Amino acid sequence: MQPRSPVIVFGTGEFAEVAAYYLAKDGNYDVSAFTVDRNHMDSQSMQGKPIVAFEDIEKHFPPTKYKMFIAVGFSQQNATRALKYDQAKSKGYELITYVCSKAIVWDNVELGDNCFVFEANVIQPFVKIGNDVIIWSGNHIGHHTTIADHCFIASHAVISGKVKIQQSCFIGVNATIRDGITIAKGCVIGAGALIIKDTEPNCVYGGTPANLLRRLA
Repeated sequence: MQPRSPVIVFGTGEFAEVAAYYLAKDGNYDVSAFTVDRNHMDSQSMQGKPIVAFEDIEKHFPPTKYKMFIAVGFSQQNATRALKYDQAKSKGYELITYVCSKAIVWDNVELGDNCFVFEANVIQPFVKIGNDVIIWSGNHIGHHTTIADHCFIASHAVISGKVKIQQSCFIGVNATIRDGITIAKGCVIGAGALIIKDTEPNCVYGGTPANLLRRLA
């Protein structure tokens, strides 16, 4: 058995708590500490591990010995997680990618760093997934689909073959995206939406079939 890798989890919210549990129970990792910006610290420990200010993290847990995972949700269309992703990289940390042992991911699927793939996902051959992508439980991601950086896929979405999801998108629970569709950068696809045509950038879509509900920028 390979030795377990020490890892720091950025975040103290529910996602960080869940991610740490998966990493410890199913991944080959030892969660050594949690970290968060100093102005968001409201405790000194979590799950029996220390919480260290992100501003000082490399002094206590240097990137030469520890890896990191950014466990932040989809707030501000994933912008908060993307910011912390960049800051952690600038500190020199290697950002881990975790794939649950109960997910079906074919061997030629490409995954970037700081990705988290929960259980019961089916990711078909020739899928390419960028950096910092969160894929919650029970999704179908069809063949030849590409998902760009800093996206969040909620549970039980059906993403058909040859779909392109551009950077910083959120795909809601039970959304369905027809084959060959492009989801433009910065889109929010609402729960249960049926997408049958390409979307415009930075827009919210909902309904069956989906309509443009509002523009974000």
